[in-house]
Amino acid sequence: MIGRPARRRPRPAATANKPKPAKTRIARRAADSHTRPGAWLLNHARALFFSLGKLYRNPMASAMTVAVIGIALALPAGLYVVLTNIEQVAGSWDRGVQVTLYLKSGTSDQAMTTLAERLQTDPRIARVKTVTPAQGLSELAQSAGFGDALDALPDNPLPPVVIVYPHLQGHQAAQIRALQHDLAARPDVADAQLNLAWVERLYAIVTIAQRTVWVVGGMLALAVLLVVGNTIRLDILNRRQEIEVAKLIGATNAFIRRPFLYGGFWLGLLGGLLALVVLTLSLWLLAGPVNHLAGLYDSRYVLTGLDLGASLRLLLLSIAFGLGGSWLAVGRHLRDIEPS
Repeated sequence: MIGRPARRRPRPAATANKPKPAKTRIARRAADSHTRPGAWLLNHARALFFSLGKLYRNPMASAMTVAVIGIALALPAGLYVVLTNIEQVAGSWDRGVQVTLYLKSGTSDQAMTTLAERLQTDPRIARVKTVTPAQGLSELAQSAGFGDALDALPDNPLPPVVIVYPHLQGHQAAQIRALQHDLAARPDVADAQLNLAWVERLYAIVTIAQRTVWVVGGMLALAVLLVVGNTIRLDILNRRQEIEVAKLIGATNAFIRRPFLYGGFWLGLLGGLLALVVLTLSLWLLAGPVNHLAGLYDSRYVLTGLDLGASLRLLLLSIAFGLGGSWLAVGRHLRDIEPS
């Protein structure tokens, strides 16, 4: 006897209204990163160390990219250090700028001393030196080497001299020339001479060097952006299928973009650290010859490098270039990858 087929039991209401299966792990992680602060930080930490591990798993390619970035950043940083040292030398030469006042004949030593005291109160003047006619004749005899001929002169032909050292710097040529004009207008001054031409030439050279540093630095910064962008682009193309699968299961562009951005961060950071190492070694190699040259000129000049603030700025710029290059590459190529 063939029995009747058993009836299907009706599904309970709770079972009928059972929600759909939960999202996949990647999609859930991407969604949680926008809702929970703790999950957001955890996802960023995972992406940060995942990108570092990816560089570690490709040591040769990563080392070559970091080396290119480090050398590209070390070149403008080295030019900046050279320029800073030149400016320090030029700043010490500013003290050689002076206005020589030749007083009128017959001016007494007391009048010359009174004039020097009045000039000392001028805020534009750092210090004043007086040279009496007797002192000037003695210095001339010692420097020229024919003191006997000078002793034969019936009278001392040298006038009283007041040497004024401006408190201004050598690159403030207009202010120094204005000071010279004011000093020459005094009634007891016969002539005022200024030795500023060589200082102006020096600062013109320094200005050219500054522009050169900016131009070279801008070109090499663009090179760093291109190097990082090309590296991230190749990484995106190599992981194209993985990105397509991640998008199929619900991963957002922000979630996929995150490891690539942190990859650019690590490249920029490591490249900046390498640039500091290269710059430090270069300064160490140059310190000996520079000290020897300074000793030949009876100087104690010491070659200076980047201070802490400049080093931190270099690292921040390097990180910014790495993030910028990776952002450009990811934004350009991630939109072109869609699951088919």
